[in-house]
Order: sequence, then structure tokens, then C-alpha cells
Amino acid sequence: MKRCWVIYNGSLTSDKFKDQAILVQEAAQRVGLNADVIKNYEVMMNLATPLHNTPDFVVFLDKDILLAEYLKNCGIPVFNDPNVIETCDNKAKQYIQLAKNNIPMPHTILAPKVYPSFSIRHSNYYEQVLAKLGLPLIIKEAHGSFGMKVYLIKSEEQFYDKVDSLRGVDFVFQQFISSSFGRDIRVNIVGDKVVAAMFRHSETDFRANITNGATAKQIELTSAQKDLAINAARAVGAEFAGVDLLFGENEEPLVCEVNGAAHIRNIYNVTGINVADAMIAYILEKLK
Repeated sequence: MKRCWVIYNGSLTSDKFKDQAILVQEAAQRVGLNADVIKNYEVMMNLATPLHNTPDFVVFLDKDILLAEYLKNCGIPVFNDPNVIETCDNKAKQYIQLAKNNIPMPHTILAPKVYPSFSIRHSNYYEQVLAKLGLPLIIKEAHGSFGMKVYLIKSEEQFYDKVDSLRGVDFVFQQFISSSFGRDIRVNIVGDKVVAAMFRHSETDFRANITNGATAKQIELTSAQKDLAINAARAVGAEFAGVDLLFGENEEPLVCEVNGAAHIRNIYNVTGINVADAMIAYILEKLK
């Protein structure tokens, strides 16, 4: 009997992280696998001692990139690959990959690295950002989930206050897509195929994350939306992904971001489709 580990971050107190792991565990058990849910800190990364009783594969639902790399170096297939996890976890790095592959997305400018004790306020870099993107615009920290650390900037005063507060932090500037205010689409991809999709809508927030109070319903994707979601996941190398699409001018789809460890409970509740089943089926087919 094949064995797998489903790894999540045990230091996070919200039940939704364990719930995510249990959904995958149950999907594995339904097809006869021995599946263990494991907190990231329950694996000792002792580089002087071989890891014993290793599984046949790992479904990695965390952003502990060092652990993912450690397991991969132990010869264990890890899904998603550690490089994919790292790319998706750093939105700035992710947008470089999307641009490299000509993926349609909002106009994006990377912020230069500025150490906390210094400032480039009068270097003309920020002035050029304002000139190119205009106001309002989006400032998005490189690391953040569930719509957190994403800011709608409406004035120059707010702009400079925010960039000053983010010295030492990776972040990006993005064009604000007003036509997508409070609405987007989440598309779950498994192995270059669309498994499920939902439309999310908020009446009160420019972001459409369900965690922030948005509502959701099942949606039938257009061919353009399907193709873009698949191509975006492929651009970052993700075998499993939650791709968020915005509505651009004339409703043409734009990629907001690609999530490498996308939560699947909400889309299961909305669509009745358990993405975990597709994930396990894909892994077993790949490992044949």
C-alpha cells in the first residue's frame, strides 16, 4: 500500500489549515492510500541523520520551503515542487515569471530593495511609478495570503506613507483594475486542467476574498478564462494551483495571482467539487 504525507503548518492556529490537510487525507484514503496528516515541525530536518520510514510522496500544503526542499533532497516526490512553492509565495518573483511567459496581468512595477534605515524618496523612482500607474493604484506585499497585505492607494500622501512603512519588505506596485472592483474568479488547476471555478463578489471591499466577507457562486468559464488560468499555472510550474482572475476592460481576463497552496474548502462548498480527489488521482498517475 502506498503511503503519503499531507503536510501543513502546525504553528498556524486557524482550523482551516488542518481542515485543508484532512480533505486531502480523506481523498487519499478513498483510493486505498495510507495517508498521514503531519505538522511541518513534526519532521526533524537533521542533516546528519537519514530520514526513516519515508512516504511514497508528499502533498505539501505549507510555505515552509526549507522543509519542502529537505524532503525533495531525501528523494521523496513533493507536490508542488519546492521551487514552485517559493515562486508562488513571493508575488514579486511570481510576476517576473508571469511576465516572462507573456501572461496578461495588471501593469506591474517591482519595488527596489530599500533597507529600513534608508530612503529613496527623492530618487525619482517612486515619482515614475506614480506617473506610469496613476492613482488609485495597488501596493501588494510579496508575502501575504487571503487578500491581506494588499493596499488600495488613493493619494500621494497615502502612497509615500505606505512605501516608507515597507522599507525592508519585498513588494510591488500594480495598476488598479477598477472594472474588477470587488469581483474576481478563482480557478483551481490540477495538472494543466481546470477542475473547479467560482465567481467571488464583495459589495464593500475592492478585494473579493471570501475570508474578507465576499460571497461566491459557481461559474462557467469562457475559453479565454480557462486558457489563461492554465497558462498562468504552467508559467510558474505549478501542478496544483488556485489562479485568481480579474475582469479587465471589456471583461477580458487578467491574472491577479497564482496560489501554489490554494485552499479548497470554499470552492468545495460552493461547487460540490472536491479538488483533493483530482490532486490525488493526478499524483498516482504521474508516479506510475
